[in-house]
Amino acid sequence: MNREDASDLLAFLAVARERSFTRAAAKLGMTQSALSQIIRNLEERLGVRLLNRTTRSVTPTQAGERLFLSVGPKFTEMDADLAALSELREKPAGTIRLTATEFAAAEILLPALRKILPKYPDIHVEVIIDYGLTNIVAQQVDAGIRPGELVAKDMIAVRVSPDLRMAVVGSPSYFAERKRPKTPQDLTHHNCLNLRLPTHGGSLYAWEFEKNGRELNVRVEGQLVFNSAGLLLDGALKGLGLAYLTEGHVQPYLSQGRLVRVLSDWCPQFSGYHLYYPSRRQPSPAFSLLVEALRYRGK
Repeated sequence: MNREDASDLLAFLAVARERSFTRAAAKLGMTQSALSQIIRNLEERLGVRLLNRTTRSVTPTQAGERLFLSVGPKFTEMDADLAALSELREKPAGTIRLTATEFAAAEILLPALRKILPKYPDIHVEVIIDYGLTNIVAQQVDAGIRPGELVAKDMIAVRVSPDLRMAVVGSPSYFAERKRPKTPQDLTHHNCLNLRLPTHGGSLYAWEFEKNGRELNVRVEGQLVFNSAGLLLDGALKGLGLAYLTEGHVQPYLSQGRLVRVLSDWCPQFSGYHLYYPSRRQPSPAFSLLVEALRYRGK
């Protein structure tokens, strides 16, 4: 079927359904004379009369009635299929790939997903744990979660947490045999648990301190190096050394007395976590739903 036949058949179906050129023309958004010409052209191509026209009524001929009953349901079915596709486009669905640190994934992302995933079974989320500044475009990742100060300026950034602070912590058993540090310089006498970052050639993370406008980046030393904040926490809990983690990560263990905090007056506050994604990205319904679930609205 060519495009002209399909268009003319739709015009015929409208007239046969309405039993009126006037009403059918109004529904099709064309003049009555243009519609009449379309029907005449269709009849000429088919070589059969489709409609009986009088001054008072329009009724299908026997051939027209046969065409109406055979073709009409097919077009109705196609309309229903197109409507179903449109509904699917608007329904939140699809796979979203995200990169985040362990803490951000556990404390920020998972609670948001717990709210939306049960309601939208067609949404699937893949979470990639990473401490580097992942190039989400090159790695075909939809979005990342990192502290706001690390997000590139050309990205759209949505705050998903309040501002955060770091904490230096150790177990009571660790401090039973060592003096607590009073300044960052005292860390040279302590066994510190290091975190190796994949960025900058895989260097060890320098612990960042600040007090009275004075900033210090300290390269600590110790017997253990991890590439996971979760292992840093486990190591500190087991008395293997001091760990440098976010307050939120260690707060439950501080409250339970399983960890002790030191150098709190030296630990700076930094911008909270942000969800970031390319400015040219056109958010899908599923992605927009996730953004709204994660968006931090303050207290």
